Amino acid sequence: MTPPETGRLDVRKTYKLYVGGAFPRSESGRSYPVHDAKGRFLANAAHASRKDARDAVQAARKAFPGWSTRTPYNRGQVVYRVAEVLEGRRAQLAEEVQHGEGLSRRQAETAVDAAVDRLVWYAGWADKLAQVVGGTNPVAGPYFTFSVPEPTGVVAVLAPQGSSLLGLVSVLAPVVVTGNTAVVAASADRPLPAVTLAEVLATSDVPGGVVNLLTGSLADTAPTLASHMDVNAVDLTGLAGDPEEATRLEQLAAENLKRVLRPPDAEPDWTTGPGLDRMTRFLETKTVWHPVGV
Repeated sequence: MTPPETGRLDVRKTYKLYVGGAFPRSESGRSYPVHDAKGRFLANAAHASRKDARDAVQAARKAFPGWSTRTPYNRGQVVYRVAEVLEGRRAQLAEEVQHGEGLSRRQAETAVDAAVDRLVWYAGWADKLAQVVGGTNPVAGPYFTFSVPEPTGVVAVLAPQGSSLLGLVSVLAPVVVTGNTAVVAASADRPLPAVTLAEVLATSDVPGGVVNLLTGSLADTAPTLASHMDVNAVDLTGLAGDPEEATRLEQLAAENLKRVLRPPDAEPDWTTGPGLDRMTRFLETKTVWHPVGV
């Protein structure tokens, strides 16, 4: 007698935060439902708290000395490795982007391919940027000066809310390839590609703490990140179209010296080619004076 067929339940994924190279749940224990573009339930994601944001900043600060002192060439290798691993998960990411953003399968695959290409583009600039934005400066005297770009430190990034993968990669890659460490508040409504990207980062060569990803409401994490005294710069791109909230966070950031990248009036078209401005936004220029003829 043939035994009856039994159905098999899917192994449901537990979506967590990514802090310090680990995948903790929110310290608050909260989660929230994530729906696709048609309102259908997809998963429950971790809802980051203010404490989670502070923990992420602490992890980013701890990772900064080691990451910032790596050679630009090596950072480029690491970011290129992220592109390799990301391409290996192309099918999964395309499905997540398709459901989250309401795109066709072809459009979602195109977005994933563009994200991979963007990582490769920024990786290629890692050891070339200093030659473009730095240099030797002629001065009138028995000395000359070198201008050398250096990373600014810990950067808090509010990722685009609409472009869950390509937009995220477009704001994150220029921050880390230049030697900064990052705390990223992912798209609240479309967080699943960000969590998968965190898994890509964890299984590539990116040291723990260089990138930290938070999911949940910006209302909980953004004010903490903007006002945190150990954050050196804030990218408010995720507040595109919300100038009032951007101004409030900019005022919080003014409590200590921070670089602030204001959001655009509307979410940009992330399919357009990248530029150097996002890398130079989070660099400081150090000038060294050196005597000659002595």
